[in-house]
This record gives sequence, C-alpha cells and structure tokens, in this order.
Amino acid sequence: MDKKVAIHVEDMTIAYAEKPVIWDADVDIYENSITAIIGPNGAGKSTLIKGILNIIKPISGEVRIWERPYKEVYRQIAYIPQASNVNWNFPTIVEEVVLMGRYVHVGAFKKYSKEDRKKAQEALETVNMSEFAKRHISELSGGQKQRVFLARAIAQDAKMYFLDEPLQGVDIKTEAIIMDTLKEFQKNSKTIVSVHHDLSTVEEYFDHVVLVKHGIVASGKTEEVFISKYLDHVYGGSVYIPQGGEQHA
Repeated sequence: MDKKVAIHVEDMTIAYAEKPVIWDADVDIYENSITAIIGPNGAGKSTLIKGILNIIKPISGEVRIWERPYKEVYRQIAYIPQASNVNWNFPTIVEEVVLMGRYVHVGAFKKYSKEDRKKAQEALETVNMSEFAKRHISELSGGQKQRVFLARAIAQDAKMYFLDEPLQGVDIKTEAIIMDTLKEFQKNSKTIVSVHHDLSTVEEYFDHVVLVKHGIVASGKTEEVFISKYLDHVYGGSVYIPQGGEQHA
C-alpha cells in the first residue's frame, strides 16, 4: 500500500536578490517517512525546507501540508535550524529553551503549566540532558546544544519534524541519540525531513531521499534514488561511498 503524501510542493521557485536558488521545484514527501534532503554545498537544500515552512517566501509555486496551507498546520510542525545559525549567547537556561517548544500550545503572555514543565523534563530525559536543565545554554558543547534543540522539538509534540543538518559536527553519542529519537518519532506515526550531508549514512538512516541541485533532481525511496545515475549527476562526477566513512567525489 502506497503511503499518503504529507507534503506536496509544486512549481516552487525561491530567489535571493532576484537570483533563483531553487527553480521550479516539484516534490512529494510521504507520511511517516524519514526523508533526507541531500545535494552539494550551495545546492539549495536548506532553502528548500525554509520555503516549505514559509521562513523564506517563494516567489512562485504552491506548498500543501496534509493538503492544507502551512499557516493552518504550523502548530503541528517542529523545526530545528542549523546550529551555526543560532545565537547561542542569549541569556537563558536549558530548561527554558526546551519549554519554548510548548509555546504553540500555551500562546503569548501565558504561564507554562505543570504539564508543560513535565513534558519539557521528559524531553530532556529522552536526549540524556536532564542533569543540564539549569545550565546556561552557552556553556554547553555543540552536541549538547543540538540535543537541547531536539528536546525542544520533542516537547512541542508535533506531527512533523524538519531538521537542518542535525548531525553536523556532533559527537558519536549525540548522533546515535538523535537518530534513535527520529526512529522513535517514525514508530509513533510522525514524518521527518532532514537536510543531511554524510552520504555514507544515507542508506542506514533514511527510507526516502530528495536529491537537490537548484531544483529537484530526483525523489523517492532510498533504494530507487540513492544510485550512481543520480548521484553522479548531482555531485558532478563519480561518487565513492565507503561504508562508515566520508564521501569522496
């Protein structure tokens, strides 16, 4: 039985300073899948998900999530940005960052309930960060910060998760925690979309792939898309993917 389409993108073009970065993109992402967005540096991977989430407004095209516009379903969607794009110096503790995930349920100018705080604590336990709850966010390592942002997404209790290179620069322990958490999301009927850079782990971690190079080159099940025919086209030459190592072009 074919999976239901969760995200439908049609004819989407996104430009910076009038220069198209994503051109005429058409792609479907399926319910309850773990989908990797892959492509070379500067290909528009992060831009694609920002366009879907309306963080960057496309100049043309249409995005439907569960057959509805983003503004009608945003409360059910969590987004974890690239760690390098986050200002880690803002004066707050870990627990408060995770509680931000409850904001969509609480609303503006309202206090967090005991239930909200309980969910935040449970989220920290899931990513093995409970002991850091009162620690200032700026004191943490890169991997620990990424786990805190994952905890924030867990606390939101969303149905769909977007992650922008969540494994970039993290330690092995954090990578395992993140991927175990995403697999658990999938078991609970959630949909995951992640920008990913390490080609050697694509087949292990993801069941669907979207190949991007200023547009959609190919998309679908990993075994159908993650093949030399498409990879060589996107990466500009023969791509060697060693088991458990970095890719080389």
